[in-house]
Amino acid sequence: MIKIPQADLRAQYETIKDEIIPAITAVIEKTQFVRGSATRQFEEDFARYCETEHAVAVGNGTDALLLALRAVGIGEGDEVITTPFTFTATGEAIHWVGAKPVFVDIDENNYTIDASKIEAAITDKTRAIIPVHLYGHPAEMDAILSIARKHDLKVIEDAAQAHGALYKGKKVGQFGHVACFSFYPGKNLGAYGDAGGVVSNDAKIADNVRRLGDHGSSKKYENDMMGFNSRMDGIQGAVLNIKLKHLPAWTKRRREIAAYYDDAFKDVAAVQTPRESSWAEGVYHLYVVQVDERDSVKQKLNEAGIGAAIHYPRPLHLQKSYGFLGLGRGSFPVAERAGDRVMSLPNYPEMTEGMLAEVVATVKKVV
Repeated sequence: MIKIPQADLRAQYETIKDEIIPAITAVIEKTQFVRGSATRQFEEDFARYCETEHAVAVGNGTDALLLALRAVGIGEGDEVITTPFTFTATGEAIHWVGAKPVFVDIDENNYTIDASKIEAAITDKTRAIIPVHLYGHPAEMDAILSIARKHDLKVIEDAAQAHGALYKGKKVGQFGHVACFSFYPGKNLGAYGDAGGVVSNDAKIADNVRRLGDHGSSKKYENDMMGFNSRMDGIQGAVLNIKLKHLPAWTKRRREIAAYYDDAFKDVAAVQTPRESSWAEGVYHLYVVQVDERDSVKQKLNEAGIGAAIHYPRPLHLQKSYGFLGLGRGSFPVAERAGDRVMSLPNYPEMTEGMLAEVVATVKKVV
């Protein structure tokens, strides 16, 4: 039986190990284990890649969100509007700065926050909006920014899954006041451990993030504010800088794979393929379809060697950890329906045409 995983980090490593090993060795030889020259170089190159003025490397994507919220002044008693259809880190970061997550349902076509429903959720405590570019598809930024300007709100882009995604021809990360990325190993641009980053065109915000992530310090042993310990280590900086050079080619391949799947399933009524908005060019961190009896379909695919997965089966408002919000089923019907039906098919740049054909044939057989 052919086994095709959801993602294959080993296959990726084999294609770049001749670059990776010397880069890691150089960090060790220099003993620059926390931040250091490799990480500083990555910050410069990633800012350039995102077309932003500043980038700050931090410990992980969750820290990126938390530090960004703190850097723009969000704190106790504030409310932050976001989507319930996301990884829990989005809501956790809001909670841990002392603010309250306020959820808005999603667009049924692209899984990002439904901008038409945001204003109804705004109160006199609302201070920010966090649009999530879920699965690598940009949120509708023009509408979100217009609402933010009207109500004097901060916009923090959660771009954890959207490295290089385009909104109207411009890369995500440069629209809000600040944007947050995850470099978790499985991401399109992934480290060899936990890592994250924040980008901004606002020097003050970037400086706040940097100081907050280094114990509130801009100079050793001089602490300007109460901070955290969230600094990218040198090895991750070196790995990410190597991978960043390959990211455009990897993104191109992901889009080719998505197009292959789109064409293969276009006449299969039982499989609802992703819908890319006219103003978007997604990076397909995940290729997500919808099917009836999703759990059964996934199990049968897994038994046949196909690494189908679910991202995400339960929206945040239905998680036990968010029970304090008092929201039940029926609060956000579009997100809830998606949670019951979404399934991610294998999609990584090293997939061969034969592997793609096997995935398609097995999915058609199962559904």
